[in-house]
Amino acid sequence: MVLKKWLLPGIILLLPALVSCLSIDLFQGNDTIPAVQDKAAQLLPTEEPFPVNNTHSPETFTSSEKILTPTTYPSPIPPPGGFTQSVLGLEGITSEINPLTGLSVDELWRLERHPVMVKVSNSLNVRPQSGLSFADIVFEYYIGEGINRFLAVFYSQDVPQAGPIRSGRMVDAQLVSMYRGILAYGSADPRVDEILKRELGDRAISHLEIGCPVICGQDTHANPGVYGNTFELTQYSRKLGLDEKRQELHGFFFDPAPPSQNEYAVQVGIQYAKFNRGEWRYDPETKTYNRWTDDKGDSTNMIPLTDRLTGDQVTAANVIILFVEYVEFNPTLHNIKVWDNQEGQRALFFRDGVLINGSWRAPGHHQPIQFYNDFGLPMALKPGKSWITLVGNSSTFDTIGPGAWELRFRLP
Repeated sequence: MVLKKWLLPGIILLLPALVSCLSIDLFQGNDTIPAVQDKAAQLLPTEEPFPVNNTHSPETFTSSEKILTPTTYPSPIPPPGGFTQSVLGLEGITSEINPLTGLSVDELWRLERHPVMVKVSNSLNVRPQSGLSFADIVFEYYIGEGINRFLAVFYSQDVPQAGPIRSGRMVDAQLVSMYRGILAYGSADPRVDEILKRELGDRAISHLEIGCPVICGQDTHANPGVYGNTFELTQYSRKLGLDEKRQELHGFFFDPAPPSQNEYAVQVGIQYAKFNRGEWRYDPETKTYNRWTDDKGDSTNMIPLTDRLTGDQVTAANVIILFVEYVEFNPTLHNIKVWDNQEGQRALFFRDGVLINGSWRAPGHHQPIQFYNDFGLPMALKPGKSWITLVGNSSTFDTIGPGAWELRFRLP
């Protein structure tokens, strides 16, 4: 039975002590659609879609934006071979560790930059996509009319073709800010584009502004589409004057040891619509989850989701589902309230073939998302790549058989 309530810390002290916890009502009502500003702005609300800090540029953080980091937390024991762990907020972490994966990186210069975050289409006619298997994190979220889209985060590896690239959304401003990234997107509704430019400045790069070798292609709506070169995107951003230094990206906690006393989870299905379904199936040999997708809209026939660059199936060490409030302004325009979740919302974590219930929170506009288990302590992810799906608070999640789970997406 899936827990409908869980404990969240009122004040999280990362010490081996008891944590005071609160029970939180997760399913809040959705916003009513606000009045429009004028005839040309029939989609956006009169108020800001999410809080905006206009006191500084996208590259400057004020002293009042204190980074929330705990002082100490016990580090897990490294496996044979001396694997070094990344610990949430721990100072002195070794420089060769990628804070987004917990894995060591040979080419350390790749970490001396902003993560490159590319909008990737999941439309039926563009699969298989290029580059997803090289991303450290992939965010997945609903964009309307039964369709989902990906935001791939490239940090420790680069690819010559990431895409096909599609349009930006409101939530991209929040996620890219939190991971201090560079956003590569096709275009955006003018009102959404204004939000992206205001929040990200030069870190929002549209294919309408730059051509090859940075972003190549003519039309994001036609095959073969538009693709970004993640290395060239970094080089281009540096020409614009963005800093060449390592970003503060700590927030994840890693432990290679499989969790114990949790529910078996070898299959996780996410159904957006009759024609749009994704599945994760656990492979006990690789100890990762393999991604499957509907066969050209036939959700009764699932096929491997592969990477066009390699032909290999897309995998993830961690599959994470975050419940979050969607505000719908029209069927294809939503605000996903990531920044607003500072107290905690429901989260589901899948790793090593098991399900762990927990929570997530957004500690700040320029800090990565933080994850907690159902005791309010940092959730230990498996070292490796993570796939994070944002689902509406009203989405249903149930078991459909031994080790098999099913999520049906619902708004808000």
